[in-house]
Amino acid sequence: MRFHLLLALALSSCAARHTERGDASWYGKELRGRPTASGEPFRPSKRTCAHKTLPLGTVLKVKSLDTGKSVRVTVNDRGPYVNGRIVDLSRKAAKRIGIHDQGVGPVTIKVVGCKERYDGCD
Repeated sequence: MRFHLLLALALSSCAARHTERGDASWYGKELRGRPTASGEPFRPSKRTCAHKTLPLGTVLKVKSLDTGKSVRVTVNDRGPYVNGRIVDLSRKAAKRIGIHDQGVGPVTIKVVGCKERYDGCD
C-alpha cells in the first residue's frame, strides 16, 4: 500500500512538471507488426506513440491545439526523428484528435501516468 502511494505521488509530481509543445505526426499500416522499442508489435489500431526520451510505458495526454481534442496514449516506441516533432502517434490516436488527414499538427503533451507492465516506467 505504501509503495503504491509513493508511486502515485512520484507520478503526480512528474506529471505536473513534464509537458511539451510541438508537432505530432502519425505512422500507420506500413509498420504494422514490426517490433517497437518495447518489443511489442506495432498496431496502428491501438492508442500508442513514439517519444524520443520518455520511459517506455509512460502514459501521455496528447491535445491537439487545432481541434482541442485529446487522447491518452502509451509510449511504446522511440521517435520521431524529424525536427520540431515531439511525438509520433498511432493511426487510431491521430484520428481521435483530428490530425489524421493532414498528417502533422500542433499539440501539447503531458505525462499522466505509467503502465505497470513496463516495469514502472523507470
